[in-house]
Amino acid sequence: MHHRPSRRTLLTATAATAAVAVTGGVLAPGAVAAPTSASGGSYGSAATTARLKRLISRMSLEEKVGQLFVMRVYGHSATEPDQADIDANLSEIGVRTAAELIAKYHVGGIIYFAWAHNTRDPHQIADLSNGIQSAGLAGPTPLPVLIATDQEHGIVCRVGEPATLMPGAMALGAGGSRSDARRAGQIAGAELAAIGIKQNYAPDADVNVNPANPVIGVRSFGSDPQSVAGMVAAQVKGYQRGGVAATSKHFPGHGDTSTDSHTGLPVINHTREQWAELDAPPFRAAIAAGIDSIMTAHIVVPALDPSEDPATLSRPILTGILREELGYDGVVVTDSLGMEGVRTKYGDERVPVLALQAGVDQLLNPPNLAVSWNAVLEAVKSGELSEARIEESILRILRLKTKLGLFDDPFVTHEGVDRTVGTKPHLEAADRIAERTTTLLANEGAVLPLSRLSHKNLLVVGADPASPSGTTGPPTTTLATAFGELGYAATALSTGTAPSKAKIDEAVAAAQGKDAVIVGTYNVSATSSQRTLVSALAATGIPVITVAIRNPYDIARLEGTGYAANLATYSWTDVELRAAARVIAGRAEPRGKLPVPVQRADDPTQVLHPVGYGLTY
Repeated sequence: MHHRPSRRTLLTATAATAAVAVTGGVLAPGAVAAPTSASGGSYGSAATTARLKRLISRMSLEEKVGQLFVMRVYGHSATEPDQADIDANLSEIGVRTAAELIAKYHVGGIIYFAWAHNTRDPHQIADLSNGIQSAGLAGPTPLPVLIATDQEHGIVCRVGEPATLMPGAMALGAGGSRSDARRAGQIAGAELAAIGIKQNYAPDADVNVNPANPVIGVRSFGSDPQSVAGMVAAQVKGYQRGGVAATSKHFPGHGDTSTDSHTGLPVINHTREQWAELDAPPFRAAIAAGIDSIMTAHIVVPALDPSEDPATLSRPILTGILREELGYDGVVVTDSLGMEGVRTKYGDERVPVLALQAGVDQLLNPPNLAVSWNAVLEAVKSGELSEARIEESILRILRLKTKLGLFDDPFVTHEGVDRTVGTKPHLEAADRIAERTTTLLANEGAVLPLSRLSHKNLLVVGADPASPSGTTGPPTTTLATAFGELGYAATALSTGTAPSKAKIDEAVAAAQGKDAVIVGTYNVSATSSQRTLVSALAATGIPVITVAIRNPYDIARLEGTGYAANLATYSWTDVELRAAARVIAGRAEPRGKLPVPVQRADDPTQVLHPVGYGLTY
């Protein structure tokens, strides 16, 4: 196990020179290499800025360039990852470990992913974070590292159980409570901070006005700009009170697209006026709430920049609108530079330079760090990028590190993990918040709530998509277990997102003798065999309750299948599925209201259920 380093030894050995340079005097007990933190009220003060500028002036050009990058790295440990992760690092980055990455490239940030094996469990994550900070402080200029992740909750979640998993954005939008959104953010932020993650790429500030949106969808709070704005502001305040930097994304707004920017370059044809009315309000609200960072979108918005450069590379959008028009002076971070949307028009060696020229501060996860890092270095040496320009970004980054307390003490403790992560009060709060998000969209013949006297024997079938965090589910088992704990006899049968005729026949046979069937549906399409499954089960005469475990639009595709009731959970994480079970069982009232309209499947110009629709008992 990687033990937390001795601060006294570490600082004496690695930080004394830089700290004396910054403070001009004796190294104070507990200081790392720089300024007073935000906790002392000096974040953004003239004195702090002056100290940071002195620190920057003593950094080499290579160190300055490194501070601009936030990079992935494989492994559960900063110094002793598994051999497979060493091999992956050598192949993709040319280093063996996170510590070597920091030593070679001086990166200012690291992003954690579950698929990179960074997030096994809270104590391991804390040790990894401490190892990364030790590496940062071992450099020529000792600097703490800003560790980030995408912990949106709901369908995008990198840190799983036993950490507390909250309802995602659209679920919170259905709950409609800004207090719940703020509380969810504060709990999530506190738990991330306890394991050393101090920048969270959440909340999503996109207004999802396109039901066919393949990349945002339930990651958005809804389709009403003002409602989304209120929820975004609440989450920003919650996360930042919890001790992490919140990040609203994806500027200037990714909500009206049918193209996934991971695989293509979306074009959004909103007029300037439509953008101001539909897309801008949540970002304005985030800025007014004191947002620490904003993430760019790899999208083209011709009305905002006729050059048709992606927003990530657009000076008119990032400097002209975000900086100058909206008055934002915090950190701007790109979406991943490995996504196809930003690589379509320019080569990987041009993208980071153009992003910095556009007004970006942090360059996130380039596909080839050596190419990107050297491109920026050469651009500064050649004069294409001025050193003063990159120092503006470094100052913003270091100010944020100061505000987050990373210059005071970047390390976390196992005691802090145990005291904060996945505690009973946090888990109970998540359950209560989730109950207020579950949305009842249909209840034919008042079949719900299901009485244990008349509907005790249940079959749970349906889709079992992989857990967002890799630690929960599968959904059918989670639902069956939850019903069992509520006093029902429940059997689970996974039928998948495209059940075969054999699997449908198996489900129909398993339904014999049951009092009701619960079907978890997942993004039902016009030709989906999930429709056939629901129809076949309903034809048995047994009540069928469908639960949309991702998009609430499933109900439109299920019209005419004979279901008895329909609910929307907006995600398939355990906390939302358990809440749905309690609602179905009558242990909780359905309180959620649709935060997006559901159009008719046979005529999308007509609304089946409007925003604000939701039944109660």
